[in-house]
Amino acid sequence: MTATTLFYIIIALILIDFIVDKILDALNAKHFNDALPAELQDVYDTEEYKKSQRYKATNYKFGLITSGFSLVLTLAFLFLDGFEFVDNFARSLSDNAIVIAIIFFGIIMMGSDILTTPFAYYQTFVIEEQFGFNKTTKTTFLIDKIKGWLMLALIGGGILALIIWFYDIAGKHFWLYAWALVAVFSLFLNMFYAKLIVPLFNKQTPLENGSLREKISDYAKTVGFKLDNIFVIDGSKRSTKANAYFSGFGSEKRVTLYDTLINDLSEDEIVAVLAHEVGHYKKKHIVFNLVASILLTGLTLFILSLFISNPLLSQAIGVDTPSFHVGLIAFGLLYSPISEITSLIMNVFSRKFEYQADDYAKATYNAKDLITSLKKLSKTSLSNLTPHPAYVFMHYSHPTLFSRIQNLKRR
Repeated sequence: MTATTLFYIIIALILIDFIVDKILDALNAKHFNDALPAELQDVYDTEEYKKSQRYKATNYKFGLITSGFSLVLTLAFLFLDGFEFVDNFARSLSDNAIVIAIIFFGIIMMGSDILTTPFAYYQTFVIEEQFGFNKTTKTTFLIDKIKGWLMLALIGGGILALIIWFYDIAGKHFWLYAWALVAVFSLFLNMFYAKLIVPLFNKQTPLENGSLREKISDYAKTVGFKLDNIFVIDGSKRSTKANAYFSGFGSEKRVTLYDTLINDLSEDEIVAVLAHEVGHYKKKHIVFNLVASILLTGLTLFILSLFISNPLLSQAIGVDTPSFHVGLIAFGLLYSPISEITSLIMNVFSRKFEYQADDYAKATYNAKDLITSLKKLSKTSLSNLTPHPAYVFMHYSHPTLFSRIQNLKRR
């Protein structure tokens, strides 16, 4: 196989992925105006449903623009030898492989983010603002960007530097060291995400004593679930949309409630949502997802180790001087079909786990409050209640609201 052949395979994969994605989006869009099933008639009134339809249509049209821009940018970069240009510039600044790689990825990541920032700005301050979701100030938007860049430079740059160092000292066996590094980092992040990362962007405060905390504690005791760390996060700082999540293990285990969730739901509904989250914990879904993620990372790194030393990878995207960092870009583009398949498999498991967590909440608390909470959360986020089945299969990590309610109503 020649570098030219590999180049056109990469182009074909990019185009096929784009076309399939747009077909699914179009199929999904055709269902935006479907009549709601009887079980969902009480989610929206007439005006609210029209608003949700406008929100879906607006995001669909905006998605066509953003994805089209991304496609044109990617193809232009490939056909105009953009990677060669950036690689040559990085090599003009240093002879060290690690420094060259960090400069190379830094330019590409920063350049891509800067070019797409106007779209993110429009999404936040025009679309989300128009439909009443946005609470982000322009200052917060800018500070979030800067913090994100710094984290990417420190954490992403540090991990990249170590992986290249492993490659230099261990050759084709580098993937074992890289896998160990990523596994340890993933475990560390799962344990301390709430303590180390979240405070950089949000304020967390312990849930104050009162009837809600008592109800949560009482429920936790009935299912033998030790839960002392209950926090409230200022999600309303950026959006009106609500959420809740578990993080950490052992003594670091905590539940975090968005302040918007507390405002939108009754206390019984909040406990029902937490019962669902406890179900994930009790059913070992969190452990499964973590282990699966680490195993998939190991598989990816192993396959990478088989091809990364082949100069065809770098040459396929127009770079004459073979290197690990350029080969990594080409590999990522070629690996996309496998990545898509593993993502689909994980989504199948995820949807199954959601049903199991719902069943756990129904068995240990009640189905009624979970159903009403799911309906309220769908309403406040203007969720699509009539998605196309193919779109659900390809993109949804959760079952549809209709499917979840049907499952919860089963005896």
